[in-house]
Amino acid sequence: MHPQHKYARIERERRFLLRAFPHCATVVEFRRIVDHYIEGTSLRLREQHYNDGLTTLKLTQKIPVRADGAQQGLITSIYLTSGEFSVLAQLPAKRLSKIRYSVPPFGIDVFEGALKGLLIAEAEFDSSVEAEALILPDFICCEVSGDDRFTGGKLVGASQQDIRSWLLDYGIRAES
Repeated sequence: MHPQHKYARIERERRFLLRAFPHCATVVEFRRIVDHYIEGTSLRLREQHYNDGLTTLKLTQKIPVRADGAQQGLITSIYLTSGEFSVLAQLPAKRLSKIRYSVPPFGIDVFEGALKGLLIAEAEFDSSVEAEALILPDFICCEVSGDDRFTGGKLVGASQQDIRSWLLDYGIRAES
């Protein structure tokens, strides 16, 4: 690993599109997530409000470094106090909001606003062997791990028309 990234960890995740939320799935928790993608940087400010009342605030840097399999890049995160978050939230940023449902081993994101109609399931892994061993349930439509349009950094700038068009590329019609 490059010395300037010595505190980063390798991010291994696989992402999938869903046609509909899997009503047969067991949701173990959910949280509302608001991401602030700070303009001109690779930084994301995230606030998470869990269904049990817990709130977490963090600053994350994601550096794309694609490799074989599920490796998406390098990721570094730090947790913030509410005061630190408030200071950083004043920076110019684009926002993205979603509700993430934990359906192990997946987090299923139900997007809001301009991204309404988009459902993405993602799973994170400690190794490429684990990632390859993932058995896909029948609610998975298609894999988009290699399609950068379905990363948060790209989605935050997408319009409703973009989402509809991108989903149609995979044979999915977004609901209005």
